[in-house]
Amino acid sequence: MGLDAYGKVKSPEGKVTEIAYWRKHNALHGWMEKLYRKKGGTEQFNCVPVELNEIDLELLELVMSNSLLPETKGFFFGGDTRFCEHYQAQTVEFIRVAREYLAKGYTVAYDSWW
Repeated sequence: MGLDAYGKVKSPEGKVTEIAYWRKHNALHGWMEKLYRKKGGTEQFNCVPVELNEIDLELLELVMSNSLLPETKGFFFGGDTRFCEHYQAQTVEFIRVAREYLAKGYTVAYDSWW
């Protein structure tokens, strides 16, 4: 058990494809939960996707480049991942790929399960 998170895209025709996977990247999950709440989300942030637009990706890129992801704790979340180079590289790559899909008219989302 633990935090599993996914970057997903949905084509204009409705086909969903996974473009990223993070295992126990709790800092990213904490940032995404804050974004979810900012966008009006009220449910427990588990198995609830949050849609990402270009502005969200720009903000995430800025946060990543300045190592400002929030410390996020949870029973199933593992150790602090805020400064993990592996997760930073994965997330930067996700942002790059997500932008390509947005430019093609796809919807981009972060989803998680813990």
